[in-house]
Amino acid sequence: MDATEATYYRWRQEFGGLKSDQVRRMKELEAENARLRHTAVDLTLDKLILKEAASGNS
Repeated sequence: MDATEATYYRWRQEFGGLKSDQVRRMKELEAENARLRHTAVDLTLDKLILKEAASGNS
């Protein structure tokens, strides 16, 4: 599979002087960051729901 010239230059601009293992690690960290961000949103929503439920019982 060949990348288009535009794709090549976009990748080159994004990943510049990184070696393939560094790019792989960066992608892993980006995925982990997204997972943690999603978890934080879920926990914040749970907290707001519990807070609202607790205030309704007063």
